[in-house]
Amino acid sequence: MKIVLHRPEIPQNTGNVGRLCVATNTELYLVRPLGFRIEDKEIRRSGLDYWKDLKFKVVDSLEEIQDENPKSRFWYLSTKGQKNIRM
Repeated sequence: MKIVLHRPEIPQNTGNVGRLCVATNTELYLVRPLGFRIEDKEIRRSGLDYWKDLKFKVVDSLEEIQDENPKSRFWYLSTKGQKNIRM
């Protein structure tokens, strides 16, 4: 399993997800643009001390992730969606 954050804006949430990924040995993708710098103190406070053990990659698009993982099944979750879509 891999976790993707699309255009993350809140460093604390990203740090917490990163910590979860370290604990579960899950790879994390961050899709640009990021609403913060990874070096910011807010993200450090939320989990950057664990990030030396985190497998993560910063990419430019969701398509880049799909191309790298052609046989993967994707689940999309959002707080902004108006309807459920099954793919």
